[in-house]
Amino acid sequence: MRNLTLRQLRSVQAISRHGTIAAAARQLGLTAPAVTLQVKQMEDDVGLALFDRTSDGMRLTVAGTAILAAANAIETTLRGLSEEIDSIKGVRSGTINLGVVSTAKYFAPRLIAAFRDAYPEIEMKLKVGNRHDIIADLKDYKLDIALMGRPPTEFPVASTFFGDHPLVIIAEPDHPLVREREIRRERLLSERIIIREQGSGTRTALEGFFAGDLERLASCSVEMGSNETIKQAVMAGLGIAFISAHTIAFEVEMGRIAVLDVAEMPIRRKWYAVCRQERIAAPAERAFKAFLVERGAKHLPLLDKLYPAETTPAQ
Repeated sequence: MRNLTLRQLRSVQAISRHGTIAAAARQLGLTAPAVTLQVKQMEDDVGLALFDRTSDGMRLTVAGTAILAAANAIETTLRGLSEEIDSIKGVRSGTINLGVVSTAKYFAPRLIAAFRDAYPEIEMKLKVGNRHDIIADLKDYKLDIALMGRPPTEFPVASTFFGDHPLVIIAEPDHPLVREREIRRERLLSERIIIREQGSGTRTALEGFFAGDLERLASCSVEMGSNETIKQAVMAGLGIAFISAHTIAFEVEMGRIAVLDVAEMPIRRKWYAVCRQERIAAPAERAFKAFLVERGAKHLPLLDKLYPAETTPAQ
């Protein structure tokens, strides 16, 4: 294993990305026999096959997956080193691969725009996905930083808090519950409740709220897989819903959705910037995390603006 080279590791990355040696060779600017030789040398060194040769292309074996993870980690470290050297030279530049869970996409563009105003030479590459996909990309070193509500526990991470994340119950403006105050959770269970899919942070928070009545919750709930679908369902009168307050600012302002005055709500969670613990953060990443701590909360939708003035809950 001590004889592995960057060229060999990059060959594994390219084949994994494109599925064929020919396509990998084109990306790397090498001939197909040269890439084949790189793989064979690695397999001889490791003593295991790194790819299964199938009719659908090259597929990583278990050993190949381990090599790819190491290659991604090394590539990330080298990029951080390059940016660190640039920082020492006085260059305020770099690239950040930022992932955000789907709920955060409603404010992430504002955060990025404000950060770019302060650091115009830093490039931001944004990926939006569900919690499972964002965590998988963070684990595989495809992301430098991820914005989410619950840091993963599957691998060591460093988490930086940058703002509150309120969760609320919403309904169409003409719903009878809109006129009620301090609505009890038992009353909510008499309605059809539209909820996110299993595994989402929002779903976990709702199940915690109804911890003693999960069977009743299951019997009166309807599962939908995205915040946009849930909002459309509420506006169509299909039920009430539990959702992040940061996803509904526009609809509330336009009078298409109302936030219900529910006792013991909003439920307040937190937003975190998460990165792999063992990674050495590049200067651009450190600047972004410092920006989030200092100014991130200012770019989150304000909860009190989601309520009509005469019904704003006491703080």
